[in-house]
Amino acid sequence: MLMNMKNLLTVAKKNKFAIPAFNISDYNMFNGIMEAVEEKNAPVIIAIHPDELSHISTEMVRGIIERIHNSSVPAVIHLDHGGTYEQVITAIRAGFTSVMIDASSQSYEDNISICQKVCEIAHAVHVSVEGELGTIGNTDSVETTAVDDILFTDPAQAKDFIEKTGIDCLAVAIGTCHGIYPKNKKPELRIDILDEINKIVDAPLVLHGGSSNKDSEIAKSVEHGVSKINISSDIKVAYYDKMREVLKDAALREPNVIQPICVEAMKQVAFDKIALFKSEGKASLY
Repeated sequence: MLMNMKNLLTVAKKNKFAIPAFNISDYNMFNGIMEAVEEKNAPVIIAIHPDELSHISTEMVRGIIERIHNSSVPAVIHLDHGGTYEQVITAIRAGFTSVMIDASSQSYEDNISICQKVCEIAHAVHVSVEGELGTIGNTDSVETTAVDDILFTDPAQAKDFIEKTGIDCLAVAIGTCHGIYPKNKKPELRIDILDEINKIVDAPLVLHGGSSNKDSEIAKSVEHGVSKINISSDIKVAYYDKMREVLKDAALREPNVIQPICVEAMKQVAFDKIALFKSEGKASLY
């Protein structure tokens, strides 16, 4: 069942669970995630970064849409960290039901302006929009930004931002970073900031970059009102670590032999996240 983000997260916010947004980079990863959420009867967000989209092509999105239409669980196809208006338009034309426009590194006024522009075009075709306020580091695939570089979201500014832009959900900076943290860094979530934001805004809140945070912290963020949590590094590490292990057997060459083992390793991580976010069985609410 294909949905947009606004409708999907409205139910999650009301029922106090979070929906995982799994970043996928090929069809096998996507299909494995769909198998996992179907087994757990959990709603899901299929997140695709512009770099991932250029890798898989917009043509593959047609297959993703068909697979979701044939699924028993509600799902969203979401552009993750769209950096330009043009990337957003490409995603909407390809059939995405939700887009993120990330102008958080720009000035507050410019962030508002571009979010307004994206909302105007996206809402006209029933596509939901996610914005970001505050900074949570780069989206590089290897390194991450140090904890000291995080600019936390200001609660009052969050309220003003949502009201002025019309976005459907907001990614907040409360102490996470993208990717895997360096070993000498220990992330810590600012639940107090999350509580302050939730007191004054109605829009669902999103947590990016939680791969290195303790499960107890992530669970607490769900209890305190986070409705969507992005997961990329964790499932990719599981997938490709297993692939490196499998490929030690130099005789293997067929993808249908190599990849299913890797997908199963990834699915175990997905199962853990579904349980942690309290989304198991919640597909029945839709």
